[in-house]
Amino acid sequence: MPARFKDLALDALDHQALADWWCRAIGYVRRDSLADAGERPAEWPVPIVDPAGVGPLIWLNPVREPKNGKNRMHLDVVGDRDELLALGATLVRARDEEIGWDILADPEGNEFCAFAP
Repeated sequence: MPARFKDLALDALDHQALADWWCRAIGYVRRDSLADAGERPAEWPVPIVDPAGVGPLIWLNPVREPKNGKNRMHLDVVGDRDELLALGATLVRARDEEIGWDILADPEGNEFCAFAP
């Protein structure tokens, strides 16, 4: 086996705000809030984690350019579409007779699929 899965990484113009958005959306917390790790410099990537220890670590990495084009990889979540929209997601494509999930985008345009609970 040449490699094993480690973490997910998501690029963002405002990685601090997007980390907070994803924490609200999927119930994650900033990893540093779980340990007495001190204050991270604001320009550093932000690690968010599932407080139950079940989901993968996600890094929100700062980048200078906005998202351009379709994601080649994305997150799938189980959640309520209307609640995600109320948090600031946008609807890219609603579930229909062809697909059984909603395609949404986070506030920076990163697409993700939302499956009904």
